Amino acid sequence: MKPSRLLLGWLATLLVLAIVLGTLQALDLEVPASLLSINWGLLLALFALSLLDALRLKRLPSPRVHRQMPGSLALGRWHEVRLEVEHDFAQPLTLQLFDHVPDGLNFENLPLAVELHPDQRSQIGYRLRPLKRGHFTFNVCELNLPSPFGLWTGKRLLGITDHTRVYPDFARLYGGQLLAVDNWLSQLGVRQRQRRGQGMEFHQLREFREGDSLRQIDWKATARHRTPIAREYEDERDQQIVFMLDCGRQMRSQDGELSHFDHALNACLLLSYVALRQGDAVGLSTFAGDQPRYLAPGKGAGQLNVLLNGVYDLDCTQRPADYPAAVNQLLARQKRRALVVLVTNARDEDEDELVIALKRLSQHHQVLMANLRENASDLLRHSPVQTLQEALSYCAMVNYLNARAVTHEHLSAHGFAVLDARTGELGPELVSRYLNWKRAGVLL
Repeated sequence: MKPSRLLLGWLATLLVLAIVLGTLQALDLEVPASLLSINWGLLLALFALSLLDALRLKRLPSPRVHRQMPGSLALGRWHEVRLEVEHDFAQPLTLQLFDHVPDGLNFENLPLAVELHPDQRSQIGYRLRPLKRGHFTFNVCELNLPSPFGLWTGKRLLGITDHTRVYPDFARLYGGQLLAVDNWLSQLGVRQRQRRGQGMEFHQLREFREGDSLRQIDWKATARHRTPIAREYEDERDQQIVFMLDCGRQMRSQDGELSHFDHALNACLLLSYVALRQGDAVGLSTFAGDQPRYLAPGKGAGQLNVLLNGVYDLDCTQRPADYPAAVNQLLARQKRRALVVLVTNARDEDEDELVIALKRLSQHHQVLMANLRENASDLLRHSPVQTLQEALSYCAMVNYLNARAVTHEHLSAHGFAVLDARTGELGPELVSRYLNWKRAGVLL
């Protein structure tokens, strides 16, 4: 409880009056005794009134507040939170409301002034903008309730618990590209394209043709029809894609509002969306995190929600990436041949470990390594050099990029597919590579 401006104003007025009367008495000027009595009487009356007002404020019931907020929020996007206030007061009043927002969420329009009227519910709102992913809990809503005479303001803390999740907002970042991909797929007919005769999934029986293998002959059907009948196969349409996502310290680099890890998450979700539209199964495996996670490959539109719920609270750690251990974990879980997309931010000192890990992984799966590159490296390389410090920074960056290029050349020489992309370009580059391989029949 704290005094209001009204009470402080009255106290200041009486104090000024007392100072003036005391000064006059000190100067041996005649001061009517009634003025002193009035001043003391007003002071005692104000004390009694404020005491009574404080007791009445203590007995006032707290208003009831209901928070209405989405169960899920998108990273970096503004969202509306509605608050509904009910009360049992017979007189209208205005109170101040502040919702205690958890760390990691930015907000606007708080605190709020709420006008309460008898037998009415008041609705107000403020805006939230998540700055990081994860699970957030709202526990407390604070009210500053005025006393009946307006001399005090009482703080009431209401325990109102609500939960929300913050998911990666890949749809906002790649919204235009999602529409473009859908249009592209409908025009190319990628989903309907089937290469007959070479896959492992039975399609139909037909007459034996020149060039068919003897292994394709169905002898029972041949005996029934008394003419050679061959089995026709088609490519398996439920190909599997598994993301190996690095959660180590090198993914903590920041580009704009998002870290490399968040950029990598958005790119994986974008490719997952496209692959699921193609009828493929998508899964995920993380490494170098606090608790490595594995989501088995699944098909259908619901798998994207599974992936979102599985990664929304992931975060980077200070651990270095252990690529051989990550490959061992994946091989123990993923038995069927799949396209494994390793998303990381590897340095030249990681080359030896990468070669060992990718060699072992490529014996069982098709591998694509996506290596993130900092946007700042390209900006610095093309910026003008005018001072010694700028020259030193430029030379250091060129040396770093040259070492990175040599590492990629060595990996490519071993037969590994390497994608070197800036953070903002990683998603479209992955989708483009996947669709090109899909059209060429590389994903088998």
